[in-house]
Amino acid sequence: MPKRVLTTESGAPVADNQNSATAGVGGPLLLQDQHLLEKLARFNRERIPERVVHARGSGAYGYFEVTDDVTGFTHADFLAEVGKRTEVFLRFSTVADNLGGADAVRDPRGFALKFYTEEGNYDLVGNNTPVFFIKDPLKFPDFIHSQKRDPFTGKQEPDNVWDFWAHAPEATHQVTWLMGDRGIPASYRHMNGYGSHTYQWTNAQGEAFFVKYHFKTNQGIRSLSTEQAQELAGKDPNSHQTDLLQAIERGVNPSWTLHVQLMPAADAADYRFNPFDLTKVWPHRDYPLRRVGRLVLDRNPDNVFAEVEQAAFSPNNFVPGIGPSPDKMLQGRLFAYADAHRYRLGVNHTQLAVNAPKAVAGGAADNYGRDGLMATNAYGRERKNYEPNSYDGPAETGRPLSAPLAVTGHTGTHEAPAHTKDDDFFQAGELYRLMSDEEKSRLVANIAGGLSQVSREDVVEKNLAHFHAADADYGKRVEAAVRALRED
Repeated sequence: MPKRVLTTESGAPVADNQNSATAGVGGPLLLQDQHLLEKLARFNRERIPERVVHARGSGAYGYFEVTDDVTGFTHADFLAEVGKRTEVFLRFSTVADNLGGADAVRDPRGFALKFYTEEGNYDLVGNNTPVFFIKDPLKFPDFIHSQKRDPFTGKQEPDNVWDFWAHAPEATHQVTWLMGDRGIPASYRHMNGYGSHTYQWTNAQGEAFFVKYHFKTNQGIRSLSTEQAQELAGKDPNSHQTDLLQAIERGVNPSWTLHVQLMPAADAADYRFNPFDLTKVWPHRDYPLRRVGRLVLDRNPDNVFAEVEQAAFSPNNFVPGIGPSPDKMLQGRLFAYADAHRYRLGVNHTQLAVNAPKAVAGGAADNYGRDGLMATNAYGRERKNYEPNSYDGPAETGRPLSAPLAVTGHTGTHEAPAHTKDDDFFQAGELYRLMSDEEKSRLVANIAGGLSQVSREDVVEKNLAHFHAADADYGKRVEAAVRALRED
């Protein structure tokens, strides 16, 4: 077999890859050394801007298999029959820290899933918690700024974190999740995943249902205490990445069982709280879990940068039978995610292998988008780039992906629609009351450890008021723990 020849980017053979061209034996380097300049210039550009959030991630390929018939609720083709398998790519991540952060930290975890369906790619962008800190996307940049590194100190500041939460009472539910036992998963394999948002399913008869996704880990829930996490982060900052990679390499393929909650669309208007509020869950007694299928991860990426870092997920990537709901946070993300990818990866990021749809021949979208940075979809000389045309180009189906949503009222900024039980605290209180006394003690200690470091007393008082509003015992215990730490 002939020896492979090292080449430049243009394919020319490289004569010497160990010594730069110089003016004489000891002279300065020459600008004409194309191989040197090209090699250094490429090295300078090997990294792309990291994600503003969810920067630190791990991922794997696998499949989703339907185990239960849900055709009465959606006509999505990849859910059309029991036993059908669809290839997937799942990216896990932390939220607040940068690419160099540790895995074992107290932070929500991203759970972003790409289904390579026969009707196009379907992206489900969720977390390991069923709720979130805020309910309106207008607050999202400010929320993230408060949780990221401070521009002056260069580190996360309790003053910023708790000051934002003091002004966002709706965050109390998610703060209770985050500071509780599940706030630091022991690994990506040992946590649940949730779509978090409310989505819409539409069946073949055009009936609409609102849906929430629950991926229950088959490995069992395992979490770390604050002390265990600190020790692990010091020993191996890449602990969760290491665990996922090695488990799949050993053939211990992690899996999750998908369940959904389904609400007939007509129920939403009169439900006792706003069902599209991302800071709240639907009680299972109202809408029980219904099993759908099994998610299995069985293949590691060959190149983390090409596949995990360049993986682009967008919640507006729907397929027929699935669509959005009026969830404000979801509506904002329909724009924000795709726009972030256009910035980070370029307008042609869907031509990258990890993002390319497998539903069409050649693994490329069949539309009239052309050119742009890094365009690889070269078309023949007769292909038109406009529609409609008379040259047998792709045409619309005329069939909407999901059922239409009825809207009424005047344009403008509005508070959320009124429901009978729409306060920001009752579900945080319900979650607290579900905990054992040991779990409550750890939750209180975790909250007090951060809140006691806040410099402004009025910020402390506002946060304590939120915990008192959620549950009297909750507020009393947090306040006592904070006071004790501040007096030390």
